[in-house]
Amino acid sequence: MITVTLSLLAIALGILTLAGVSNVRNFLDKIPKLEPTLSSKILIVLGIIGIVTRSFVIIDSNGTGHLKRVYFASDLPTGRIIAAHGEKGPRAEVLGPGFHFILFAKMLYEIEELPVVEIKEGHLGFVTTKDGMPLRDGQFIAEPWPEDKFESMLDASYFLTAGKGQKGPQLTVLPPGKYRINHYLYNIKEEPALDVPTGQVAVIRSNVGTAASQCPDPVQTALGASDANVSTPIVPQGCVGVWDKPLPPGRYYLNPRAYVPQLIPTLVQTWAYKGGYTQRQINLHVEDNGAIKQDETSREIPVPENAADGAINVRVEGWTIPVELRIVVQVYPKDAPIVVASVGTIEDVENRIVTPAIRDILRTIGGHSDRRVLDFISKRDDLAALVEKQIINEAKKAGISIQEVRLGEPAIPPELLVATLREQLAEQLEQTYKKEQAAQAERIKVERDRATADQQQILVRAEIEKLAAEHQKTRLKLEGEGEKLKLIEISKGQSAQVAVLGQDRTLQLQMLKDVLAVAEKTPDIIKIPTVNVNGSGTSYEGAAAILGASNLVQMLNAKPATKAPAK
Repeated sequence: MITVTLSLLAIALGILTLAGVSNVRNFLDKIPKLEPTLSSKILIVLGIIGIVTRSFVIIDSNGTGHLKRVYFASDLPTGRIIAAHGEKGPRAEVLGPGFHFILFAKMLYEIEELPVVEIKEGHLGFVTTKDGMPLRDGQFIAEPWPEDKFESMLDASYFLTAGKGQKGPQLTVLPPGKYRINHYLYNIKEEPALDVPTGQVAVIRSNVGTAASQCPDPVQTALGASDANVSTPIVPQGCVGVWDKPLPPGRYYLNPRAYVPQLIPTLVQTWAYKGGYTQRQINLHVEDNGAIKQDETSREIPVPENAADGAINVRVEGWTIPVELRIVVQVYPKDAPIVVASVGTIEDVENRIVTPAIRDILRTIGGHSDRRVLDFISKRDDLAALVEKQIINEAKKAGISIQEVRLGEPAIPPELLVATLREQLAEQLEQTYKKEQAAQAERIKVERDRATADQQQILVRAEIEKLAAEHQKTRLKLEGEGEKLKLIEISKGQSAQVAVLGQDRTLQLQMLKDVLAVAEKTPDIIKIPTVNVNGSGTSYEGAAAILGASNLVQMLNAKPATKAPAK
């Protein structure tokens, strides 16, 4: 303050000296050791230096100069905080980077340098103004600025004097970039931009209307929405309500106060209903003696973290059957606004619409009087088709498309299965026994064949001997037959000889043949004289003559001597 006062005094004296005021000169002339001409020059130089040093401002390249008027101006009107017409207080004008000459700037203003506002990539700047025209009744956010007037919105003087700037939150936001703004007027809050990932769409619930002429009547829209089972009107883009066209994947710089996005996945999802029950099981064991024994085990099946809910308990024939199932669902982009308008989120549809409906449908179908417990095994596909047909209509009301319904393995009470299991096990044991018998017979055959192969040489020899014996038997039989025939012929010949020679001569002839046969083999044993017999009789007569003359025959004919009886 002292510096400002001295500067003002020096400037005033310089001005008076230049004006030729005699009293000032006389006063200065009385100062000892100062010549009048020199003192005047000093005052003039000091005045000029004071004026220059208090009349320029230098702003950094990354800063913005803000002025606040202190002296020699009128007061601001009530309710205003920014001086748009030279009043005292914060000025609407700001100073850019570099040198600025403003007469008596440092005397008349408080100068403050504030940083440039930067909005990073992937973010937006939400703008709130501290001065301007008040918002209308029922208006919670200022009117949007046209794109061609965007720069004008950031000009504080234009904002306050053109009659378009409204005080409070602004609908127009700042995209990424650097902005030199008046911090006295604008308050910038950086917030993330709307990123819609692949496989999702963004349904916008708008709190403001920018195209009132194209918007339907709110009353009619509400009535139509009620008929369509939705609680929030579905309206064209630019109207208040849920927009009928969702935003596809991409990045959007939307005011988060005016436009509330709801991301809806459009990819196929699977909602599983499983776990949350006790699984009982009866195990069968076969002892060494063939008896079947059974024992019971149980374990808790928890609900997986990613499951929609636990298994659905269905009452069938007095039994409680936990049935697991899964539903394949999808939201088409055109149906996403219905999801948001009718329920809210995809999770709300799952918990408030589909899950209660699927439980009721399955319990109704499974609990029918004609239904049997084992139908959940033998007729599982048929039951799934019945459930799917009914749940499709319920989900469609909320904008969900059911692709398929599949029933899992039901937790059938083991008491209902043990009889069948025992029967199957008995049949399998019987089949196993038969197979074991067949295998044993085959093993015996293999062992026999192996033993046969080991004794092949002996068997071959025995087979050859058998065949030789068969041949020998046949030979002997044939020889016997031949001998028989021979004897028959001999008998016939002998009978003829007996008829010619008589019985005695025939016997002698046979004996002779026997002797000759022996003699032929051993000629030294018997000597037979040669007898020449002539005659004209038959062949038998010659033979008889020979036999009669032979001493051998005579010997044979000789009767043994009769021993005298003992005295």
